[in-house]
Amino acid sequence: MNDTSPAVVVGAGPAGICAAKTLVAAGLRPIVIDEGLRAGGQIYRRPFLDDGRSATDLYGSEAAKATRLHREFDALLPSIDYRPQTLVWNIADNQLHLMANGDHQQISFQNLILSTGATDRVLPFPGWTLPGVYTLGAAQTALKAQGCTIGRKVVFLGSGPLLYLVAWQYLKAGASVAAVLDTAPFTAKLNLLSAFRFDPRLVLIGMSYAARLVRRGVKLRYNVRPTGVDGSQHVEGLSFKSGAKTHSIACDAVAYGFALRPETQLADLAGCSFRFDDRDRTWLPVTDETGRTNRKGVYLAGDGSGIAGADAAEISGELAALALIQDSGAVADPGRMSVLAGARRRKAKLRDALEKAFPFPENWFEQVPGETKLCRCEEITVSSVVDTLHGNDLRELNRLKALSRAGMGRCQGRMCSAALAEVLSSTQKLTLTEIGRLRAQAPVKPLPLSLHEGGA
Repeated sequence: MNDTSPAVVVGAGPAGICAAKTLVAAGLRPIVIDEGLRAGGQIYRRPFLDDGRSATDLYGSEAAKATRLHREFDALLPSIDYRPQTLVWNIADNQLHLMANGDHQQISFQNLILSTGATDRVLPFPGWTLPGVYTLGAAQTALKAQGCTIGRKVVFLGSGPLLYLVAWQYLKAGASVAAVLDTAPFTAKLNLLSAFRFDPRLVLIGMSYAARLVRRGVKLRYNVRPTGVDGSQHVEGLSFKSGAKTHSIACDAVAYGFALRPETQLADLAGCSFRFDDRDRTWLPVTDETGRTNRKGVYLAGDGSGIAGADAAEISGELAALALIQDSGAVADPGRMSVLAGARRRKAKLRDALEKAFPFPENWFEQVPGETKLCRCEEITVSSVVDTLHGNDLRELNRLKALSRAGMGRCQGRMCSAALAEVLSSTQKLTLTEIGRLRAQAPVKPLPLSLHEGGA
């Protein structure tokens, strides 16, 4: 199938929903492509089937926002071409290559809004590939979409607001939370005072999660480093260092992550220019404040253009759609665009403060044993990557990928690229800007060999 639409929105989280709503209000009928079964994205993910849980049960303090967005999207359905459970796996020559129900389809587009969201940033440590170790996002998905937990007794590890949110969601759902292990020092949390002036409600809600966990007897530890997952076939516990001491906690599951990283592969394949962003510690597509890119007709919205949260995603989704409308020769309210751009800048300042409160563990690889797997797809260890570096005096990330095979597996480096970059940077004493970025390759996610050309 090969259709053409004046506007295509990829992603149906907060940014995609608001973009679609704005386009419909301008008289357009966009195609909305959603990898999920139901619109809402990760933060407002809906169960596969309504299972009796209320919005408050699913989304807590954000229940009203989630309910509003779901209702608004459902009202849009007669006015859009909605395609759930559809993966965009390539962009070439103004065409989207899709997989839907095992079929390959193509869509030609004039204008494209990419609201691809974000995923967990993970770093390797001994035992992280054992069954029972999940990312924070995967643990949250299991709870929201399927109504189940990843284990009976769970340890939460890492850094970022999501760490405390998911731990509280699990405790509230009846799971036993063995501990919350924050890799950041407690003193970093003083930066929440700066964040407070930008969004006091959000900061107070986040602080309340930690307070509730403590009141329920959950152990909170700071400035920790995991030394290994206990167990040979499945998670039986987690060992970690706190100060000079090593501790061990019994558990049957671990959920971990180090904040979020934007999903930028489709923007790369679309031909967008990139820049290195110190705050997000990654390469981001270059956009103006409305979401316009260097590629005519391609716009970015939401966390795929830089981590800023759900509220900022709504703002950027509307902004990108208004920019598209304006560039198409239609009337877009410049006053509204100016207000939205100002609100987006304030959200960016909030995010700056939050990143200081939940910093990235820059010295991670000082304590990770060489036999630890860095690239799980290709089973490449940390020491293998370091040996490749020393044997070839490499200074560029794509060259390291080619010679070490790290990042050449099924995930195309989506999960290990951050770790690979950190190893290269720390070993060769180079900045992350100097080593460059992995070039995106299609397919951006694995495809079945049975994929065949589909019909309408």
